[in-house]
Amino acid sequence: MRTIAASLFISLDGVVEEPAQWHFPYFNDEMGAAVTAQTADTLLLGRKTYDSFAGAWPEREAAGGEDADFAKSLGDARKIVVSRQPLEFTWRNSELLQGDLVEAVTALKKEQGGRIAISGSVSVVRQLLAAGLLDELHLLVHPIAVRKGERLFDEGENSVPLELIKSETFETGVLYLVYRPAGASGDASYDDAKAHLSQGEQ
Repeated sequence: MRTIAASLFISLDGVVEEPAQWHFPYFNDEMGAAVTAQTADTLLLGRKTYDSFAGAWPEREAAGGEDADFAKSLGDARKIVVSRQPLEFTWRNSELLQGDLVEAVTALKKEQGGRIAISGSVSVVRQLLAAGLLDELHLLVHPIAVRKGERLFDEGENSVPLELIKSETFETGVLYLVYRPAGASGDASYDDAKAHLSQGEQ
């Protein structure tokens, strides 16, 4: 079965909205390598993220600059766009997701192919996490408190347990954290925590 990995730029206080307004001072070769490593043969994108990508990457590919190869890899990938509105696509290999998101992605994971990547697209990430369809969550945590804007995790009744499987610190202070869904965290109390500490001191 194919795996789905989502990658987001996120501030220290959890903001993921408009990273172009606060992200670039922290971009370096380490982050570039992390982002480039997330390329895949299929991209699953929300409409706003797709519009942003389609407005920039085809021109960068055509310009032939230092990021042209990465732009070409994005252009060559199959791009599935999640939108409630019909769209007219000008970027090659783009298509509209048909039907219900969870049902469509469940079927997509069963198809032949490589890894499926999500960049940004916060609403899509939330829905797939809730449905148990997201396999990895890659967070590039920037050392800045933006203090306004949409956050990755909104208010809700259910918690989202995650397991850290990789961590790296960049020279800029950015933390590159990779999580996967974890089982239910269970119930624990202050007394349980004290008992655990006591065992560690023995």
